[in-house]
Amino acid sequence: MPPSLFGAITAYIEVQGGGQGVFPTSIDSFNIVRSFKERMRMRQVYKPSICIVLQGAKEIILGEDTLRYGAMECLAVGMTLPATGHIVEASPDAPYTGLTLELDVAMIRDVLEQLEAPPAPPANSGPCLFVRQVDEPLAECVLRLLRMCDTPKAIPILFPSVMREICYWLLTGPNGGELCKLAEPESNAARIAKTLHLMHEDIARTLRMEELAEVARMSLSSFHQHFKAMTSMTPLQFQKQLRLLEARRLMVMEDANVADAAYQVGYESPSQFSREYSRMFGVAPKRDVMNQQRLYSEYVGRRMQTA
Repeated sequence: MPPSLFGAITAYIEVQGGGQGVFPTSIDSFNIVRSFKERMRMRQVYKPSICIVLQGAKEIILGEDTLRYGAMECLAVGMTLPATGHIVEASPDAPYTGLTLELDVAMIRDVLEQLEAPPAPPANSGPCLFVRQVDEPLAECVLRLLRMCDTPKAIPILFPSVMREICYWLLTGPNGGELCKLAEPESNAARIAKTLHLMHEDIARTLRMEELAEVARMSLSSFHQHFKAMTSMTPLQFQKQLRLLEARRLMVMEDANVADAAYQVGYESPSQFSREYSRMFGVAPKRDVMNQQRLYSEYVGRRMQTA
């Protein structure tokens, strides 16, 4: 790790008022997280991104697989996936400290096309998800992004070039082939990703499996096989989780009530929605939303400081 990276991240947090929680930056897709204690498991939608741990450790659970990553390791996620994450190593003396940075899949594809020797995608059709070490080149890019936040006018000009460099280091690293599965437009992973996008964009509509298989340009049996391999869920399970997570976002961020949120994501019965919500999140919607709104209001207050 560049000696100044952890210090720079810690200093940034203190400038934002210190404490713990999510600390936004002047770059919308770049957030810093600090926690003084381990956190309970949280179901959420992971977008294409990297999550870098500077101190402490986290875990992500997808289906039956658990990935743990600690200091100077990062989780790279290549496609939108509902998964469970939680902080597993943190204390007041050594708080969990990390950051998240969203990735642009179109940029990954563009960088891949320019590589003289692109990495070969693995034969398996598992999720575009891996843990790797944060080496010095990648850490230096993160440090430059943080410094860039001190000069917001520079962000539109300099940010794309730093992100291209990050894509380069990810693609040429030991797990670059995982991202290639998604970046190649005719790969099974890219085809499944198209169906995930459709399910996310048209979340309230009940999509027939035949329609999704047609979008993926696969037979129905092949579609089910590859979908389960990529997401560890069936299409129906995936859609249900997307709907519940989107309903939670509507209630927390847009102040929708339980019934309105249920109808907006495609439920016909608010009582069925509440049952499935409680089963997934372990708490009734109203109580869960109250807890999440407190955390969200803290985040919004910090974002206003950076604006």
